[in-house]
Amino acid sequence: MLTDTKKMLNKARDGGYAVGAFNAENAEMVFAIIEAAQKCKAPVIIQTTPSTLRYLPPACFAGIVAAAAKNASVPVALHLDHGDSLELVKECLDAGYTSVMFDGSRLPFDENADLTAQAVQMARACGASCEGELGTVGGKEDSLETQAGAYTDPEQAAVFAGRSGVDSLAVAVGTAHGVYRTAPKLDLARIPLIQAAANLPLVLHGASGLADSVVRDAVAKGMAKVNFATELRQAFTEAVRKALADDPQMFDPKKYLLPGRRSVQKLVEQKIQVCGAVGQA
Repeated sequence: MLTDTKKMLNKARDGGYAVGAFNAENAEMVFAIIEAAQKCKAPVIIQTTPSTLRYLPPACFAGIVAAAAKNASVPVALHLDHGDSLELVKECLDAGYTSVMFDGSRLPFDENADLTAQAVQMARACGASCEGELGTVGGKEDSLETQAGAYTDPEQAAVFAGRSGVDSLAVAVGTAHGVYRTAPKLDLARIPLIQAAANLPLVLHGASGLADSVVRDAVAKGMAKVNFATELRQAFTEAVRKALADDPQMFDPKKYLLPGRRSVQKLVEQKIQVCGAVGQA
């Protein structure tokens, strides 16, 4: 069933687990993510980034996810990850996305809060939920590249939550997008302080590459949504490369994409377990 993220994230926060949010690049990954969630009996969020949506527009992804989720036995949300403009937010909402993120984290605080508040109103008018971001998660994801910035300040988070009205908040605690070149300097003790101040479900970006024990600790301290992207792309690509290397004569995409789909499904199942969401649907 297709739903928004507000109810599932509030339930996760209250239940001490996190909902896994997985970036999809194609139909194979969409079906792999939903199949994994059904096997784990867990709620799940499928995400697309702005650069992914330049490859395949929101209406196409919305159609694929709606069809895949129609007969699913678990809650499925379709979310815009790192929405970089209100225009893209609107396009995704019009296409049927049930959740959006407006990422104004690189903007001055007031501008970020004001634009995020507009995104919130747009989402609510469509019955969707909205995520904002405060503080800067560094690294590179698709065409988004930022330098690591200041960790999220709990007092600022409280003000931001009140001004913007967001349903969930992505916060900076030292993680980064993409592949970690050096060990991140994490401040997970900051999570419960932000949670107490903002009183919102918190989102961990940049989880790919973190040790499972670190993710579990972040969830235990209050993260209600954990994003995974890079690891899924790596798993899919490595499986397809192996299939083609094993059979250089293979030319049917259905055959060489299937191992990629299976690899992603296996990884998503493992990440759902790490988030503690098994059986929470």
